[in-house]
Amino acid sequence: MSRFALLERLKAVQQMPKYQGRDITTISAVLSNQALARHVEHCEQTAGVTPSAGVPQDA
Repeated sequence: MSRFALLERLKAVQQMPKYQGRDITTISAVLSNQALARHVEHCEQTAGVTPSAGVPQDA
């Protein structure tokens, strides 16, 4: 999955009530693509969102 797509997913999760008022996107500047993918997955799971279907989990 491209970095852009991962950042779009992260922005969508940031809008959820669980993360409103918190910044979960700034860290993305220093993360590798693999670490960013794990961060996005963790945030989605914590927010109760099912990760996008067909997305490789190790992207």
